Amino acid sequence: MQQVHVPAGPIEYTDDGEGPPVVLLHGLFMDETLWDTTLPLLPDGFRYIRPILPLGGHRVPMNPDADLALPGMVDLVADFLDALDLHDVTLVHADWGGGLFLTAIGRDDRVSAMVVLPCEAFENFPPGLPGRMATLATKLPGGITLAARQLRIGWLRRTPLLFGWMVRRPIPDDVVQRWTDPSLTNPGVRRDLEKYAATRHDHAALIRDTEALAGFRGDALVLWSPENRVMPPEHGRRLAELIPNARYAEVHDAYVLSMLDQPAEVAREIGAFLTRVPAAGR
Repeated sequence: MQQVHVPAGPIEYTDDGEGPPVVLLHGLFMDETLWDTTLPLLPDGFRYIRPILPLGGHRVPMNPDADLALPGMVDLVADFLDALDLHDVTLVHADWGGGLFLTAIGRDDRVSAMVVLPCEAFENFPPGLPGRMATLATKLPGGITLAARQLRIGWLRRTPLLFGWMVRRPIPDDVVQRWTDPSLTNPGVRRDLEKYAATRHDHAALIRDTEALAGFRGDALVLWSPENRVMPPEHGRRLAELIPNARYAEVHDAYVLSMLDQPAEVAREIGAFLTRVPAAGR
């Protein structure tokens, strides 16, 4: 595990392989292990970087004064790319959609391509029942701790309020324990998660910031799972129509976390995109 400092604080990350950089993001109450089953199936010749964002599964707290509301988190992703001095990045979005807003804030200059798996977009912040439950948890005394403990109980975890609509297949207990340990044991991590989950969302602004992707000039693959009930199926096609150089594809028999439900299919689609021959003139 490596670590780099950005203005908000320290970010841990893994760094595997050599070649053009591919940065794989994750969502709330998760960490880099979200990609463990898919990573070995991705093609050689690329540098796969997995930052652990301060979304509750991180083990090192941010600075106490860090801005970790949604706009601050978008800046944090850009700061991470800056800190590693990455160029021509393929940015892979999954579950958490804040990284889509780099174009809106004018900080997508290091990103040359994107892969967009089911994630928050347009007005879908917070997303569905799981997102609303996370927001509610921040408003209750001890709510984050309660939510983390509930995630550790298999039958509760599989309900629509938690991960039941996020993944079709059971997530192993040891994986969920790893994802929830930091928020249960480290007050600084809980503080960071509460800052993000307490973000006040202006849906008109969120739609506007998503639609700024019409100005993204790189290639994109929108790899949606239309059977999921958290990230609207129509948002996948809408994103693909919005981004000028986007291709739309689907992963079936999967929910939001398609890299857990169908790792081989997700790796095949991402691999084909990474090894594509760019069109002349781009």
